[in-house]
Amino acid sequence: MPLSRILIRLVLLAIIFSAPLRALGAEDMANAIFLVASSELKERTFRETVVLVTQPRNGGPWGVIINRPLVQRLSEVFTEYETLKDRKDVVHFGGPVQRDGLVFLVRTSEPPPRSAPVLKNAYFVSDLDWIDGLFKRPEPTQGLRVYYGYSAWAPGQLQKELERGGWHILPADAETVFEMDPARIWPELNQRAGTKQTRKDEGRRMKVDLASISRTAGVIPHPSSLILRGAHHPSLITHHALSARGASR
Repeated sequence: MPLSRILIRLVLLAIIFSAPLRALGAEDMANAIFLVASSELKERTFRETVVLVTQPRNGGPWGVIINRPLVQRLSEVFTEYETLKDRKDVVHFGGPVQRDGLVFLVRTSEPPPRSAPVLKNAYFVSDLDWIDGLFKRPEPTQGLRVYYGYSAWAPGQLQKELERGGWHILPADAETVFEMDPARIWPELNQRAGTKQTRKDEGRRMKVDLASISRTAGVIPHPSSLILRGAHHPSLITHHALSARGASR
């Protein structure tokens, strides 16, 4: 259904930007990394996953799994958009937190309204009118990923998982997120990460990476900050009436 009507059925999670945008450009503030599950990580939710992750100033890191497409098509979620009918584009599973929430990740050369930069020319977007405009385009899903839920860790939790050998770290890029076949993402990135450095080296780099992310945090808010009590703050995550179905993999 059109996003203007979805507002009636949505519960928005508040996103409060804890730091002003200042003089930094969106590209300077885009600070995400890839977490690549190691072969030793057997936990079902994150086994063989790649997570696009960033960290806010207050709270633990969060992001979305980029290689878990679901069987549910976007046309089944947004049923009234004629542009989506007969298209095979699906919703993706972003993570186990707030699984009935929708996260919109958009690749665009200009920062959308009510958005937070994640990668160069890629943003988490909360402006529903702007998303509504995307769905009305002749190519409604070009440069768009929609996720059910997100992934998050308490402060210090991810560092401990990394030290146990659960994750590798790689630089994040939009081409992998938007262009690579999801079935190829984990095998290729795991192979790339597995021989480059020891876990101890990764542990040190994780501390540096997350510290660097935190310096420009605030522009990437934590999705679990507050439950919206009024329409005063933009939101990167919306709750939709439909629930995610099982992953296609």
